[in-house]
Order: sequence, then C-alpha cells, then structure tokens
Amino acid sequence: MSDSKINTSEIKFNIGLDKNHVPEKIDWEASNMEDGGKKSCKAIMVSVWDGDAQETLKIDLWTKEMPIDEMKIFFHQTLRSMADTFNKATGEEAISEDLRDYCAHFAEKMNILTS
Repeated sequence: MSDSKINTSEIKFNIGLDKNHVPEKIDWEASNMEDGGKKSCKAIMVSVWDGDAQETLKIDLWTKEMPIDEMKIFFHQTLRSMADTFNKATGEEAISEDLRDYCAHFAEKMNILTS
C-alpha cells in the first residue's frame, strides 16, 4: 500500500419527502463545488457496480415537480451520456455508435429536438 495521500470528494443528496415518502425536493452538494453551496434538482439516477454480487445497484428518484417533457429529455441525455461513457471506458466504438443511433430514435419517438 502506498504512503501517498489519496484525494477524495464527497457527494451528498438530501431528499425531502412528503407524508407518503414521495420526493418533493432533491438537493445535492459535492465537497469540491466551487461555490460550496447546495444545488436543487428535479431528478437523479445513480448506479453503483457491486463487483462481489456482479450486479448494478441503483437509485432513481424524481420530484412531483418533474414534468414528463423534462423527464423525456433527461432520459435522452442520460442514454446519450451512457453511450459516450461506454465508448470511453471500453473503446467499443461500433456498439457505442449503435447506442447513439438508438438515442436518435428515442428522441424522434419522444418528439425531442436535439442539437
């Protein structure tokens, strides 16, 4: 084990729930944020790989205020980002492009304008 210090960063989510445990407010902050303040958001998707169990653990939350049209855009951008991340992590350019093609299909079916 190395004696060098490991840099760390902490990301925290604070979920405000109504009486039925439905998210009403989602705030997040990271220890390395420039302004040091909390940010609000309407939805989060967090995936964690459990190497021992060989499975993905995930948290998907959205507030009551998340409109369906924004959810469609959120999913499109998340899927697109996953294609880019998969390519970067594996170098599998062909399948990554297939995923991007699906993202274009998704955007078309959802009537989402893309740039």
